[in-house]
Amino acid sequence: MYKVKVFVTLKESVIDPEGAAATKELKKSDFPEVENVRVGKYIELTIDKTENVEKAVHDMCQNLLVNTEVEDYRFEIEEAAAK
Repeated sequence: MYKVKVFVTLKESVIDPEGAAATKELKKSDFPEVENVRVGKYIELTIDKTENVEKAVHDMCQNLLVNTEVEDYRFEIEEAAAK
């Protein structure tokens, strides 16, 4: 069994309105040291598969979890204890 952490971020070339709004509000809230905020998402999967986990996760990201036109992703795979 594997625990997979998927980190999704907007590509650098894509404007991040949520990040821009967060940056503005942080600066207004006495955090002037904040230069830029980029907002992404975190997805956690538990997979009961023993063969080619990396390819399976890559395929899941490419086909369903990530909009690869505007988002980049990376993932970490950890072995998890079976329940």
